[in-house]
Formats: sequence, C-alpha cells, structure tokens
Amino acid sequence: MESIKDRVAIVGMGCCKFGERWDAGPEDLLVESCYEAFEDAGIEPKDIQAAWFGTTQLSTGQPLAQAIKLEYIPITRVENACATATDALMNACFAVAAGVYDIVLVAGVEKLKDSGVGYLTGGAGQPSSQIAAAAPPPVQFALAANRYFHQYGLSYEEGKRILAMIDVKNHHNGSLNPKAHFQREITIEQAMNAPMMAFPLGLYDCCGVSDGSAAAILTRPDIAKSMRNDFILVKGLGLSVGGMQGMLREYYDFVHFDESVTAGKMAYEQAGIKNPREEVDLAEVHDCFSITELIIYEDMGWSARGKAKEDVESGFFTLEGGLAVNPDGGLKSFGHPIGASGIRMLYEVYKQLQGKAGPRQLKKADIGLTQNLGGRPGSFSCGVSIWGRKS
Repeated sequence: MESIKDRVAIVGMGCCKFGERWDAGPEDLLVESCYEAFEDAGIEPKDIQAAWFGTTQLSTGQPLAQAIKLEYIPITRVENACATATDALMNACFAVAAGVYDIVLVAGVEKLKDSGVGYLTGGAGQPSSQIAAAAPPPVQFALAANRYFHQYGLSYEEGKRILAMIDVKNHHNGSLNPKAHFQREITIEQAMNAPMMAFPLGLYDCCGVSDGSAAAILTRPDIAKSMRNDFILVKGLGLSVGGMQGMLREYYDFVHFDESVTAGKMAYEQAGIKNPREEVDLAEVHDCFSITELIIYEDMGWSARGKAKEDVESGFFTLEGGLAVNPDGGLKSFGHPIGASGIRMLYEVYKQLQGKAGPRQLKKADIGLTQNLGGRPGSFSCGVSIWGRKS
C-alpha cells in the first residue's frame, strides 16, 4: 500500500470557542472556525474546490454550504460515531493526495448542549442480534476501569489516584487555553472525591457535553510553499473499525482497544515511526473518560502493558514530560462536540508544530499525533493521524 507521507499539507486552521454556546447556532460556529482558517491560510471561500463536513446531527452538507456560501461545489457529509471528524479529514487528505483537488476544506460542528442531555446519545443502531442492556457511555467505560484495576492489581485508591492525575493534568492544560470549555484547575482530592457517575468513574473522570466547531484547509505541498513557510505535512493516517466482536466474546479483556492498536500501526508504518514513545513529541487523544486515556497510552505503544501507571506518576505525559498528551486540555477541558473533536485535536498539533501554542508551547514539537475513538469497548471506530513540520 502506498504511503500518504508528505503528500498533503495544512495551510490554515480555525477553532471556535467551545462551551455552552446558547447564543449561536451550528452555522455561527462554522463561520467562526472556517473564517479563522481562511484568514490563517490567506484565502477566501471562493478558493475552496471541495469540502468534507463532519457532523452526527446534521444530515447533509448543506449547512456548511449555507454558512460559508460554498455554492455548487462538492460537499461530503461524513459520520463515523465519535471518530467522525478524523474520518472526514482522512477523506479530504486522500482526495488531495490523489490530485483530484488542489485546495479543500474540512470542517466539523456539533451543538450538543441543545439536546438537554448530559452525556452523548444517539448514533447508529445496534445489530438486532445483539443481546445487551442499554447503558450510557459512563457505564460502558466503567467496565474497562474496573477490569484494568483488577488485571493489573490496582486497589481502588491506587486506580482512582492514577485517573485523578490524568484529570488534573488535562484541566491544568485547559486552564491555559482560552478556547476550552472548562478552564479551571482541579486537585487530585477533588477528582477522587467527586460525585460518582458509574463506579469507579467520578464526575471529573468523564468529559462533558459541549458545542464547538473546527476547520482545516488542505492542499498539496508544492502549492503550500507558495502560501506560507510554516505549513505542516501529513506523515501517516490510519482508520480501523471493529465489528462488535469484542462485545460478543467472553474473553474480551476490556484493557485494550484493538481498533486503537491497529489504526496506530497503520499510521506509524506510513510515517516510518519505529519507536513511538521516543519519536512522537505530542499527542491529542480521545479522553472521553480518564480510563480511556490511560488505556490509549498502552495501545499506542507509549507505555508497556500495565505500566502506564508508572508513566503517569513520573509526569511523562505532562507538558514538561517526554510525550505531552492533550496539551490543549483534551476532551476533559473542551467537551466533545462529536463532529468537531478530531479536527480540534489537529488544531492543537498544528499550533504546536508552528510554535504558536502560547503558554502551552512545548520545547520540542516536531511530530504530533491525533487519536479519535468512537463507539464502545469491543466495537470502536478509531482514526489516527500523524503530522510533522515541513522537510
């Protein structure tokens, strides 16, 4: 399979303020993110030849066309559960790499606060043959937390403290980000003693529901050179979709996600990354729950199985550590407007690689990764993208 490495460049990105945006509709949020991207790239909407639109709530590409006045160009609406935004991004990358279009837009948006529900709902229906009780996401991921504690010999107090340290890290990073929904720091004690959502996951172990939008402008590297000097290049892409087998197998262990492992391997192979722990400088991952982030450390090859606890305790994944994870605050600080999250992750990678991340800026930011995960343990869609500075 031919690699996509260095065949697509990002020349502009935008991200609106995430939060309880009662004053704005999805079109308003799209205008905020897309016009920041246009200004960043130095282009106008008329320069866009095609667009990919990530959303789970809006059924066509027309809301994007109406908001940005993209008249009579191809707009493809993409939906792939919580991995929607990364999937939309990947399809746009493929079109540019194939030479079909020169300059394209990828945008994602969601207005979840309007739903009035405090957790993610909806999505594709489950196969009729599945026998399972309906359970909201906190319950599903609580199974993973309990199993992880059991399998690796962590007491409740030990496990909760490790999850609390992840919560504290992400809220600290979010406190440095004016576009985040939640911008207050918390303490380990607050995280450990917060109201229980689904044992052992407390309030601060769960990401919030939010409104938000993010956008990216992609082109070929030869065109990017004429537009700006600090564009970034794709290094690898991976997408893996499970077939519900985990939930149907008695031996599914709940302490690893096959889709993350396989999508990561695809992206690493294309990027030529042999030792991800040493070669990746920063990562934006799908911390829908703190246990999810903990398992992702191991699935992505940054920590040995059952040893992520040691890396959390050492501060390896902090802004000052060896591999900063969720330097923008992650889903914990931004919430999770589904169609926007994967592109919001890339926005932070883009800014870090350009050296424009402000107080969150890392000393070394040459290779960045995003990991966007949707579904439930045993049946996920996972997209991984890897980006680097221009050669």
